[in-house]
Amino acid sequence: QVQLVESGGGLVQAGGSLRLSCAASGRTFSSYAMGWFRQAPGKEREFVTAISWSGSSTYYADSVKGRFTISRDNAKNTVDLQMNSLKPEDTAVYYCAADRKTASLVAGIFGSWGQGTQVTVSS
Repeated sequence: QVQLVESGGGLVQAGGSLRLSCAASGRTFSSYAMGWFRQAPGKEREFVTAISWSGSSTYYADSVKGRFTISRDNAKNTVDLQMNSLKPEDTAVYYCAADRKTASLVAGIFGSWGQGTQVTVSS
């Protein structure tokens, strides 16, 4: 079992940056693929990015590619999401998720998730 807690959300103007962090607990953290999802007002949950257990492979939604960067530090049990060039369309609750398979995260399937952190981007 993995417990996840997100932080770092806030209110920023379009073009600004935020860095989200996900703190994980559990002995097998390094065995999990990790990812970030978001839920915008009036929209379905959306896959944002994922990273394999080793950190060797990353995946991004087309809408964020080139602007967002996911990283993990297995020694610290953390996963971060650096968000640059933010747009109003990025406004959503962001939460991290974990699953045994990276492909599952990319497909929107995960076994564990956090409580989320609000990101609001003003125009």
